[in-house]
Amino acid sequence: MNTPQAIDLLKRLIATPSVSRDEAAAADLMQAEFERWGFAPKHKGNNVWAEAWPYDEAKPTILLDAHIDTVKPSAAWVRDPFTPSVEGDRLYGLGSNDTGTSVVAMFATFLRLAKTEQPYNLIMLASAEEEVTGAGGVRAVLQELPAIDFALVGEPTSLQPAVAEKGLMVLDCVAHGVAGHAAREEGVNAIYKALKDIEWFRTHRFERVSPMLGAVKMTVTGIEAGTQHNVVPAECRFMVDVRVNECYQNEELLVEIREAVECDVQPRSTHLNSSAIALDHPAVVRLIEMGHVPFGSPTMSNQAVMPFTTLKLGPGDSARSHTADEYVLLGEIADAMELYFALLDNLKIEKTK
Repeated sequence: MNTPQAIDLLKRLIATPSVSRDEAAAADLMQAEFERWGFAPKHKGNNVWAEAWPYDEAKPTILLDAHIDTVKPSAAWVRDPFTPSVEGDRLYGLGSNDTGTSVVAMFATFLRLAKTEQPYNLIMLASAEEEVTGAGGVRAVLQELPAIDFALVGEPTSLQPAVAEKGLMVLDCVAHGVAGHAAREEGVNAIYKALKDIEWFRTHRFERVSPMLGAVKMTVTGIEAGTQHNVVPAECRFMVDVRVNECYQNEELLVEIREAVECDVQPRSTHLNSSAIALDHPAVVRLIEMGHVPFGSPTMSNQAVMPFTTLKLGPGDSARSHTADEYVLLGEIADAMELYFALLDNLKIEKTK
């Protein structure tokens, strides 16, 4: 697949609406594309994947993953989000940056690598439900795959290696008081009790700080209490966004938080953990030798639900993701195709399982 063919595939993906949990048409498109190039893809839900050559149990396995789902287009779009349009070196369209360009660049690399057997098994996955971290996305596929030793996750990183990624834990907190009449010295005001805990969330600093991701960051992002002006509220609810570095597991932080605050704390989930890859991993070493600079990423990806070594790397700029009139530069597509191949061609990694 050459660059014009990759651009054509990207245009077809843009023209195929694939908002999270409604990616069936895009999945069918990718299945047809695999078949067009002579592969026998597998399909589960709206996820599609294929192996480059027959599986060899003696070899390690590398997974290429990029998601085909998008967020909903905002009302601020000036252009039609589902009509790909080229203006100068910019290709506009919903999902072009996040992560259609990664999908087509990885697919082109998969085709190129498949021509010559490599020292590893290779699987390409076009995954669903990444934007909502849905159970029908990559998590539904992992049990269908052989043991993965290393995954390259395509996301817009300006082609710099994201060697660490923050995890996420959303907490629903409830401070309990006692209702009473506001005109009399009655009741226990749940808002006042919540204030103490909210101040703790605002000011507490966890001990372990990551050289790539910095400190754990906690932000109170919503609060709700009270029924009417003359009733002391018996309950105050607030939510906290916790961005976790790779020095902690979410469950570990949850224990510390519950020990420190008085309110009830309930996580919406604890499975979106941070991830990191060693700087001496062969993939990272090769990228550094090619002049690419490792960094820590504050945004989440499918890495959060992958229980094996991963590296996030892809074309485009994260600042363009989820924005109106999203675009990629046509030159970024060709650059990504070349970088992915240079990284993966004859890459030697260890079999870990």
